[in-house]
Amino acid sequence: MTLRVSILGAGVAGLTCALELVERGADVEVLERGDGPGPQSCSWFAGGMLAPWCEEEHAGSLIRLLGEESLPWWERQCSATVQRGTLVVAHERDHAELRQFATRTHAHSSCDAAAVAGLEPDLAGHFQRGLFFGAEAHLDPRRALAELVCRVRARGVTLHWQAEASGRPARGRIRLDCRGLAARDAWPALRGVRGEMLLLRLPELNLTRPVRVLHPRLPLYIVPRGAHTYLLGATQLESDAAGAISVRSMLELLAAAYALHPAFGEAQILESGCGVRPALPDNLPRVRRAGDTLYVNGLYRHGFLIAPALARRVADYLLEGQRIPEVMDEDRGERRLA
Repeated sequence: MTLRVSILGAGVAGLTCALELVERGADVEVLERGDGPGPQSCSWFAGGMLAPWCEEEHAGSLIRLLGEESLPWWERQCSATVQRGTLVVAHERDHAELRQFATRTHAHSSCDAAAVAGLEPDLAGHFQRGLFFGAEAHLDPRRALAELVCRVRARGVTLHWQAEASGRPARGRIRLDCRGLAARDAWPALRGVRGEMLLLRLPELNLTRPVRVLHPRLPLYIVPRGAHTYLLGATQLESDAAGAISVRSMLELLAAAYALHPAFGEAQILESGCGVRPALPDNLPRVRRAGDTLYVNGLYRHGFLIAPALARRVADYLLEGQRIPEVMDEDRGERRLA
């Protein structure tokens, strides 16, 4: 019998689940409250760094393992994926941060000033030490979402835009809830973590891979988006307020970028925005079953990094009955689903 699934939410979690399920024979539809992938989803404002080994520094081994598994999926499914590694640097006064980062992560090589300049010539003379995570990758989240929409539609998935799904699923269908923070009506333990970003255009600079600048108070990441545009991000605020970026955050982001390279003082600000990411108390993802609904949530700041691996596990569970203890274990102090 064909499994029939209604997926709520067309962010990265919903679309990767849709593609994984339909490729394994399920009958899938996706319901999204917006008129397409857009600012209503925190996926829209993501950095797009596929950096499992860098993220291990604060997120631990589960996120690293899920991210390692997801990397080849993105390379196979998304032409927007660029595999050029990640460069991590620190100013001389923050070299202790770099040493600590190195001890908490794997799969990196140490860089002296010449190696940093060899990887990113425009940073020559700016940093004396760094770490290079050569197996990591990045993508443009908006291009990736558009490609996923095309792929699932080509596979026969029905996409319902401007659709609010409520109540019980249609008869014979499993409901897969990938709504992120909007699912807090059923999962009260979810909280919002606000991440703010700037999109800059700077023709005078040519960075070819994500660069992370370590700092004890405000670490910065810069991700190239092509055509001399760069996404800047750093902030993590315990808030579920969407709204515009604050003046303080914008000043801090711009100051950190200028410290990376003074050329950023001449950059054009193309866009500012924020995404409110869904997180659980331990900042780890969970899959939970409640009646006819399966919830996939708590992806925190790791949505693009881990979504394909979670999608495979969801398909294993729904199609083959395989329990996935690493994300379906007992709650650790949070309130259960209502």
